[in-house]
Amino acid sequence: MSEEHGNLIKSPKQLAIVVFASFFIPLIVIALLMVYVGNGKTKGADADAANKLIKPVAMLDFKDASGPKVFKTGEEVYKQACASCHTSGAAGAPKFGDVGGWSARLGRGYDGLLTALIKGKGAMPARGGASPSDISNYELGRAVVYLAGSAGGKFPEPKAPEEKAEAK
Repeated sequence: MSEEHGNLIKSPKQLAIVVFASFFIPLIVIALLMVYVGNGKTKGADADAANKLIKPVAMLDFKDASGPKVFKTGEEVYKQACASCHTSGAAGAPKFGDVGGWSARLGRGYDGLLTALIKGKGAMPARGGASPSDISNYELGRAVVYLAGSAGGKFPEPKAPEEKAEAK
């Protein structure tokens, strides 16, 4: 009553079929799984989302050193240096357009606000954290007028600095 155990593969043809099946059946299963998983995704929406995620944090602003100086407007300076605190009211900064927050500060006048901006006050760093080579005092003055104007201040636009005569 002994049962003999024999080989399941009895011919070279059967061996070739088993080798072929053991290699290609897993490949076919993996390919079908990839098609199944990727079937529900739309490419356009994913590309837009990816572009928003990899959007640069900062932008380079190259200037021609030999060209004429182009001054930024008060709004441009506000967006570049001031908006990070004055939009949210971070560290006690008065919010853009908040009449109550700006009323006591507007009483100091244009010169008082500009001096506080240039030297720094409280949590606000000197020049709003901007470098003098990036933003001039004139441009900071324009930002003061812009911010004060948002809260009802009526300061006149500062006078533009005169161009220096070239040495001949």
